[in-house]
Amino acid sequence: MTTMNGTLTAGPLALEARITPAAPPPDALTAEWIRLVHAIGPAFEQRAPAYDRDDAFVAENYATLKQHRFLAAAIPAELGGGGVSHAGMCDILRVLAQYCGSTALALSMHQHLLAANVWKYRRGQGAEEMLRRVAAQQPVLVSTGARDWLESNGEMIRADGGYRVKAVKMFASQSAVGDVLITSAPYDDPEHGPQVLHFPVPMQAEGVSVLNDWHALGMRGTGSHTVRLDGVFVPDAAVVLKRPRGAFHPFWNVILTVAMPYIMAVYTGIAEKAAATALGAARDQARPKPHLAASLGAMHNTLTSAQVHLRDMVRIANDLDFEPLDAHGQAILARKTNVANACVGVVTQAMAIVGGQAFYRGFGLERLFRDVQGAHLHPLPEKDQQQFLGEHLLRAG
Repeated sequence: MTTMNGTLTAGPLALEARITPAAPPPDALTAEWIRLVHAIGPAFEQRAPAYDRDDAFVAENYATLKQHRFLAAAIPAELGGGGVSHAGMCDILRVLAQYCGSTALALSMHQHLLAANVWKYRRGQGAEEMLRRVAAQQPVLVSTGARDWLESNGEMIRADGGYRVKAVKMFASQSAVGDVLITSAPYDDPEHGPQVLHFPVPMQAEGVSVLNDWHALGMRGTGSHTVRLDGVFVPDAAVVLKRPRGAFHPFWNVILTVAMPYIMAVYTGIAEKAAATALGAARDQARPKPHLAASLGAMHNTLTSAQVHLRDMVRIANDLDFEPLDAHGQAILARKTNVANACVGVVTQAMAIVGGQAFYRGFGLERLFRDVQGAHLHPLPEKDQQQFLGEHLLRAG
């Protein structure tokens, strides 16, 4: 720990190893990628306060990630990608988040879209061409699925050879530099009734605009602006899924099972960084309070809860070898709620352990505290998840 102008600064990341419980070691390939994260991470960490202060997308960090082919890391090697497993990418994102949460969260949004397509590819359901293209060119994939959920928003009007789409899509992470928008919109089908159609849209297509309105409490570097679609043409061939509007579709069991472990890995990494910072500060306290050790123990218990539930999410995803069952989607969502609550709890406890110094932006915990609040907002928010799970339990008898 060091002191500059009387302000205590955060301790080194090496403390992570002292607070993280034993877990299965990463495979050799994942370990190589994690070593690379540790090599590039300090520069990310150094830039994080400025990105946060300016509400600016982590552009330099993304350029580095592209340079090292992180955007293709989880694509199977036979398709030109890095061959990193789903579990391995969870570890990579968790460690990356300890350097810059916004960078890790933005990357998780790109990665979960890839993971869903890898799941399809492995089951002989297509996606090979798309995965090869991403492996070769590393376009940034932007998702609007979380905000759309079962109903989606906007409107689609039938046109010659396709549809015209009008919609406003919020929380579109990476839209600041996105190449392809993966989205959906409602369509009132004259034969089948209200439907939701899913499709990709090039971010440079006519009628697509990014509103540059991501001025948020935390995760300010993710570039999660609102994207407006104003009469954007979507050809029939681009529609990859049609489903009844408002009804739960097995497709969501795939998305939830592949995406939530990635996203919660980011918040677990933030919690680990906060716990390590608090532990370093506690060891430097000249006059520790009598309850300091108990407070550290309580924080570690909460962190362990986050880590254990995250590992169980990874187990359920089973390196993308799973059936799209409701039981899987519900299990993932329940654990997501538990991880989110634990991560927020860890950072809150870390703030209390450090005390007044944690209130200073320069110390670093304040930004972690704001960033970790986002954990609650990913699907589903706690009360929605509990309602959704309860209804499932009642139906299941």
